[in-house]
Amino acid sequence: MKKNTNNTNDVSVEGIAEGTEISVFCPLCHQGLNCFDPGTRRIWMRLKTTTSHTEGVMELSPQVPLFKPHPDHAPPARDSIRDINCPHCDRSLLDTEQACPRCDGLVLGIHAAIRQRVVRLFVCVNPECNWFGINRADEQKIRPTLERQKKPEQDALLRIHNFHEVSYGFNRELAIAEANRCLDCKKPRCVEGCPVGIDIPAFIRLVRKGDFLGAARKIKEKNALPAICGRVCPQEDQCEKACILGIKGEPVAIGNLERFAADFERETDSIQMPKRPRPTGKRVAIVGSGPAGLTLAADMCVRGHDVTVYEALHKAGGVLVYGIPEFRLPKAIVASEIDYLRRLGVKIELNTIIGRLFTIQELFENGFDAVFVGTGAGLPVFTQLPGENLCNILSANEYLTRINLMKAYAFPEYDTPAPLGRQVVVIGGGNVAMDCARTALRMGSREVTVLYRRTREQMPAREEEIHHAEEEGIRFRYLTSPVRFIGDERNWLRQVECVQMKLGDPDPSGRPRPIPAAGSNFLLDTDMALIAVGAGPNPVLFSGCPELKTTSRGYIDTCNGSGRCNIAGVWSGGDIVTGSATVIQAMGAARKAATDIHEYLQNGNGGEWAATPAE
Repeated sequence: MKKNTNNTNDVSVEGIAEGTEISVFCPLCHQGLNCFDPGTRRIWMRLKTTTSHTEGVMELSPQVPLFKPHPDHAPPARDSIRDINCPHCDRSLLDTEQACPRCDGLVLGIHAAIRQRVVRLFVCVNPECNWFGINRADEQKIRPTLERQKKPEQDALLRIHNFHEVSYGFNRELAIAEANRCLDCKKPRCVEGCPVGIDIPAFIRLVRKGDFLGAARKIKEKNALPAICGRVCPQEDQCEKACILGIKGEPVAIGNLERFAADFERETDSIQMPKRPRPTGKRVAIVGSGPAGLTLAADMCVRGHDVTVYEALHKAGGVLVYGIPEFRLPKAIVASEIDYLRRLGVKIELNTIIGRLFTIQELFENGFDAVFVGTGAGLPVFTQLPGENLCNILSANEYLTRINLMKAYAFPEYDTPAPLGRQVVVIGGGNVAMDCARTALRMGSREVTVLYRRTREQMPAREEEIHHAEEEGIRFRYLTSPVRFIGDERNWLRQVECVQMKLGDPDPSGRPRPIPAAGSNFLLDTDMALIAVGAGPNPVLFSGCPELKTTSRGYIDTCNGSGRCNIAGVWSGGDIVTGSATVIQAMGAARKAATDIHEYLQNGNGGEWAATPAE
């Protein structure tokens, strides 16, 4: 008899009440095997047995979760059974391809009706075992259909008056219910959609079992910042986009489950530090403490290298602390994740501008063996329209930095002046534009309008952020583009002249190109404008390292998929290479660089710097 461990799994009885009787059938003649016993007043599954000496009757109770033998018709000793037959057609019901995974005993192969589906059911006939199971495909058939669980949130009328987090996240019951929606695919496409390669089915299985700490630790094998990624990463365009459930319905809420597991670990004070290997004696300098820099720091530290992160601002976290509002990513969450890295052994030097205090070459002279540049894209980009130098026109970078990092929303507790406007216009359609608009509303603006030159379908912002903005009363003017700003005699902004757009042929990004409609200009009253049309690389780093190769747009030009630069021992990744992208994409680039840096340090850093062409 051959034991097949690939196709048989313990049947999940989630949602089937204990004691539920299952209707069972012969797979050959299709006759029912259930019979009623007036003496016990119970239903039993009746079978014929053949032993070395005699034939008899065996009866098992077809109830979830145990197939208990009848006291008067129990199975004979397992060693004496030669065959088990259908009482109707007398054909053998033993499955010669299966053996019990618990006791290695004989296994019946029968049909069972579960949740109005007929599936192949395997039952061990050893009375001391009572194992039963179904194969993976049939398990999906009987799994109850569940709707995607909704995250509890603050009411829109309440949240526009505070900076508390909008979403409350899953509780235990919602998390387990959502985890039960996962199909546990043999070839999980969701893993392929994750830039850092988290074993998504494995951590969801742990959530389903209630092992929330195990789930958090499984995620941290690939992602050092799960509480952050669970909140701000666009899962709908990555892992959830690849989910099989999304073909006909809504995908599993992978991001919400990731956030829940990470929050549970932190809130129960159960964060477990990984064992560090012996120090390698190699030192790695990381420029920038954003998502890419923090991810690489964690990966280098657990490999035994000495890691120092240099941050230009007075708080670590990069865009996580200066760019993303408190109501979307609480700063306490970022501080907790960074504290985890410090406990790993990462050293963080604040108020240190590389390119001014030290150059890249001076980092090598100070004893570092490798340098990773993850400075992001923090340079504001403006529209270059007439009147853009009027008072109360700000870049999204300055506005969000004042509010988020410098806590202008808590004035006068924090003495940072807060830019204010009664009628605010936000130009742009990305997540940064949504952050600006929703922040302005919380700062007391009477009316906030987002101008976007394409339609809602082409907006690059996350659907969740757009939906939240609409709930909060943000106005959207689609197919609208500003052409000039108009001020008063004191040079304060008073109006913006706009033009209606129409969509033309696709541009290089694949989206329809917006074209101005002749004679459609109109004026819009406003007293504050926030420009959120993108960001570029800060040139400070390059002033101290002019030999670092850059692209025509000013970003670092890497030589291969692992982020090697043209200078030996220097890597780069994140927005400083790709331009503005997502947190998880920056982390994915850092993970690739970490593997390459580790191999470089382990193999010795002498000899010629070999940088293979980018794929």
